[in-house]
Amino acid sequence: MNSVPGTGETGGGDAPHICLLAGEHSGDHIGAGLMAALTARTGGKVRFSGIGGGEMTAAGAGHGFESFFPMEELSIGGIFEIVPHIPRVLRRINETVRRVRALGPDMVVTIDSPAFAFRVGKKLKGTGPALVHTVAPTVWAWRPRRARMISGFLDHLLMIFPFEAPYFTKWGLNATFIGHPAAEMGFDRGDGPGFRRRHGIGAAQPLLCLLPGSRHSEVNHLLPVFGEVLRILEAEIPDLAVVVPTVATVSDEVREAVARWPLRVTVTEGIEDKRGAFAASDAALAASGTVTYELAMAGVPMVIAYRLDAMSSVVIKAMVKIAYASVINIVLGRQVVPEFIQGKCEAKGIAGALMTLFRDPEARRAQVRDLAEVARALGLGQAPSSQRAAEIILGVIAKRGTAARSAP
Repeated sequence: MNSVPGTGETGGGDAPHICLLAGEHSGDHIGAGLMAALTARTGGKVRFSGIGGGEMTAAGAGHGFESFFPMEELSIGGIFEIVPHIPRVLRRINETVRRVRALGPDMVVTIDSPAFAFRVGKKLKGTGPALVHTVAPTVWAWRPRRARMISGFLDHLLMIFPFEAPYFTKWGLNATFIGHPAAEMGFDRGDGPGFRRRHGIGAAQPLLCLLPGSRHSEVNHLLPVFGEVLRILEAEIPDLAVVVPTVATVSDEVREAVARWPLRVTVTEGIEDKRGAFAASDAALAASGTVTYELAMAGVPMVIAYRLDAMSSVVIKAMVKIAYASVINIVLGRQVVPEFIQGKCEAKGIAGALMTLFRDPEARRAQVRDLAEVARALGLGQAPSSQRAAEIILGVIAKRGTAARSAP
């Protein structure tokens, strides 16, 4: 085997072949950042394959990447909402395993989407490629036995939260905290005044940012509630403007829903407008998930809401063993961001919490201070998580190459 460019060590050929498998929008972004970091670290001598969306396709241009099938087929939320799709997902799991075995990459990197990623990983164990997973499963919240299970087939786990390592290292799994991807996305550097000018929003006009999620199930459950929240706020906050940053997978649903809302709503797509929207906004109402960490990086005070189908909620409530739904509150060990989850996800309470953020300057300042603490804990100001991940991935490939040459 030849040296891995940029590492000074040995690995799988002059151009290591890395297969990346993402299953939803946030994973597509993580994968794209990782591909860019790997390209830079190897001086462009790297090959990619796998599953991803638009961002990974763009990042892999010129390096062989073409998604095995549309990533959106895997982006399904809820325990029972996935049931009708199980036969198709199982076919895609088996198809992915066949494709990977046929391609023979040096490494497979699975990105979040544990229901898909871990089934693929178990089937690939012992077939050749090294196996690395990024975004550790939330074993500290529910299904703790997954920690032992994944230690049986993974070579390395990359974690985005600083408190997770002990849950995995006790089973002998190599696990490294790399920082949260949101920390390197520039959400702390958005152009708020420029965003307001471009979209005709007054410099002093109150602006609310709504983020209903990136999955069809999320927006279907949350958009009706968000619309009712706006009907309440319309009477309480004169001249309120609303911005809804969204993604291509659900943009049609979002635009159709907001057309019926009572206030002027600006719908945007793309990372630059998202950064600008965050910087321009006075407060946010967000689906619980990745976007809350992005808002923390931007220092936007927020209220969190989430609603699953009733059956999924019953199962998850019985299994979850933590006090808070939001990792922001978990990191700090107290409720900093108001949470309106499942049965509490109703318009009156949400609107009241948002009005506090608009009307109480001290409440805003207190949350912004706490969000800055979370942002630092998740890696803001440190080396980018994608660069740290790329270093580990190439190191694992090099180690496997050395071991292969040393074998009798």
